[in-house]
Amino acid sequence: MKSVALWPSVSWTGVFLLHFLARTLYMMSAEVIHQIEEALDEDEKEMLLFLCRDVAADGAARNVRDLLDSLSERGMLSAMGLAELLYRVRRFDLLKRILNTDKMTVEAHLLRHPHLVSEYRVLMAEIGEDLDKSDMSSLIFLMRDYMGRGKTTKEKDKSFLDLVMELEKLNLVAPDQLDLLERCLKNIHRIDLKTKIQKYKQSAQGTGTSYVNSLSNLSLKDPSYNLRLQNGRSKEQRLMVKQPDIQREPVKTSIEESGAFLPRHIPEERYMMQSKPLGICLIIDCIGNDTELLRDTFTSLGYEVQCFLLLTMKNIIHILHQVAHMPRHQNYDSFVCVLVSRGSSHSVFGVDPSPSGFPLDRIRRMFMGDTCPYLLGKPKLFFIQNYVKAESHPEDSGFLEVDGPEVNNVDSKVRQPGPCMVHREADFLWSLCKADVSVLERASTLPSVYLQFLSKKLWQERRRPLLELHTELNDSVYNWNRGVSDKEKYYVSLQHTLRKKLILSCN
Repeated sequence: MKSVALWPSVSWTGVFLLHFLARTLYMMSAEVIHQIEEALDEDEKEMLLFLCRDVAADGAARNVRDLLDSLSERGMLSAMGLAELLYRVRRFDLLKRILNTDKMTVEAHLLRHPHLVSEYRVLMAEIGEDLDKSDMSSLIFLMRDYMGRGKTTKEKDKSFLDLVMELEKLNLVAPDQLDLLERCLKNIHRIDLKTKIQKYKQSAQGTGTSYVNSLSNLSLKDPSYNLRLQNGRSKEQRLMVKQPDIQREPVKTSIEESGAFLPRHIPEERYMMQSKPLGICLIIDCIGNDTELLRDTFTSLGYEVQCFLLLTMKNIIHILHQVAHMPRHQNYDSFVCVLVSRGSSHSVFGVDPSPSGFPLDRIRRMFMGDTCPYLLGKPKLFFIQNYVKAESHPEDSGFLEVDGPEVNNVDSKVRQPGPCMVHREADFLWSLCKADVSVLERASTLPSVYLQFLSKKLWQERRRPLLELHTELNDSVYNWNRGVSDKEKYYVSLQHTLRKKLILSCN
């Protein structure tokens, strides 16, 4: 009896069936797609559509349902592919509720597999998250010279992602064409975001990346997509994915905050933090719930802590002026100010009623290089918890302004830092958290969630860069907000002009 060879008997119909079965493994059910669309808010949907512009069949899906259905129909949306998309819009609750997975599992998968969303799209989404309305207004104004006045004046309320798509259509922005955006970010004093783009460029140059803007010609036979793609957001763990035959390496948390993308032979500058004490930590607590925790935290870091409780507006201004003019700053390497108070969207109040309060931008001006020369070139860190009225819903205001009062009777020698002049607005970190004032009415003795997370990070991980810690602080506050009502949420914004890596601990 002759043996029968089974494999040659398989027909082309059988091969097609195998291909079809493999493809169906990547298809999502309509029910899952519907649940995802129902759960996302408008901002999350906008971000998802933007992130997937390169992989959408026609380059721009009309809505999330059409996008996911199209990707699924073309066999490009596995369960882990959908998990990656939810990971990018930070809907970790949906990972668990709908896909029965979690953040750590997705990150582990992305370490070993190619990614659906390009590094360029992720970078643009990160930048958009970090821009406030004032920044956007300035950006749109600056783009008038390139886009034409008609478009920019008619669409003043457009989002950053909308602006990027318009610039892409005009061939003004692309994965390898970011000079215009970089220049405009510099002009609006968002040096942190300009640096983010520069490190993205260095990353691309260091690995010889070839940018591809469309995946429409790829098939299941090429699951690697032949692209170098990277997942992550500025607040999540980043994963460096190189070509399929090259070893993959984990990368630090953020493009902005990590030196991982810089060539290794370039030393990373750090602020000198060796003085004893490291500097003065001024704590002004007009609520009275956070002083003890903050005092212990910053004392442990090596600061000379000065605490003031329940001050009137007049006393707040007096104390700030006094501290800003202290000659002792010249002997220290940094300065910290923590301010806890009721206030409006752009100002703080004391314990006495105030119609307008004391503007936050004036507090910052007191410590700029020309008004506080003893701190010129040194990091100046502000952590502000502001409880605002409902009508002053948290909205980030512009950070950098250029006018400020002169300070007299200061040693002129201190005003001259030497041949390398430092801009007066440099070396600030401005961390502002806003919460509804009703939080205090419901829990009058409870400390600020934001300041609790800040203290915990500084206690436990003091040897890590401060910007990395703040990114994780944002994560903690974001996760807190997921489980509470709108009235109980905290809104954190970070703006900085730090020029070097900053690690607070001198130990």
